[in-house]
Amino acid sequence: MKKMHTDDILNAARDVLHIEANALTDLSAHLDAAFVKAIELIMACTGRVVVSGMGKSGHIGRKIAATLASTGTPAFFVHPGEASHGDLGMITPDDVMLALSNSGKSDELLAILPLVKRSGAKLITVTGDLDSPMALLADAHILVSVKREACPLNLAPTASTTAALALGDALAVVLLKIRGFNEEDFARSHPGGALGKKLLTYVSDVMRTGERIPVVQSGASLTDSLLEISKKQLGMVTIINSERKVVGILTDGDVRRLFEKGVDVRTLSVDEVMSPNPRTINQDVLAVSAVELMQRHHINQVLVVDEAQKLIGALNIHDLFAAKVV
Repeated sequence: MKKMHTDDILNAARDVLHIEANALTDLSAHLDAAFVKAIELIMACTGRVVVSGMGKSGHIGRKIAATLASTGTPAFFVHPGEASHGDLGMITPDDVMLALSNSGKSDELLAILPLVKRSGAKLITVTGDLDSPMALLADAHILVSVKREACPLNLAPTASTTAALALGDALAVVLLKIRGFNEEDFARSHPGGALGKKLLTYVSDVMRTGERIPVVQSGASLTDSLLEISKKQLGMVTIINSERKVVGILTDGDVRRLFEKGVDVRTLSVDEVMSPNPRTINQDVLAVSAVELMQRHHINQVLVVDEAQKLIGALNIHDLFAAKVV
């Protein structure tokens, strides 16, 4: 085992990164009409993009398929070995196959690609050899060749797989731009992610309703209002009129300030100390809008009203935290 000092380790790592960075620079410089043809084939596809590859190319292919699927281009990965034993039936004439092989001579892929072509599906190949069997079969062939692998033996796929992965990203992003794929589209593909929570969660999904809303009628005593704040634990109470329209709000912060002033709460009505015309929001807007409203006005609660300005819900910042909108 060779002993390496700190500088040797860092220099060896930097060499790898430089080799792979150079491979990407070369790939960018040599992109040509074949890439455009591949984009056109995928955009014309009425089915899905079927990605396939063996070994390390297969690992790269799985990631490319996942990236395409999450950015607006329906795609899935098929292992070429499994395709030879029944999974080829998953590919239809409406599909486009994207096949990856650095050598362009993968036996497993070459066993199925003529059958894919015969089915009527279009074929895009990504190899490191323009004259390889896979390149010659393709409707569009994208050359991804590297001068050398980052592996000092020039054997382990390193720079070549990095370049193939980056090419897959380039395909996905260009397709994304052509399709006009936006944040809301992305959120629908990632409902469990942070962006999905922000763009798919509405005020109606997180607001408290019915008996969970702390509310008293205009004219109620301050004592009853304090009991309602304590009971509902939302940090405030809403004051409504006989038509259930909001006339004011009393927060726990307001209550603390009253006690600091030595006010006798037993002698007052809630109307005397409430804040009139509180901030409200509609239930049909995104919950992130409630976050923005709270931040803009330095408040922790917001009331939800309908078109007639009648109270239908309430929420605070903790509800938004619980929904992972914040």
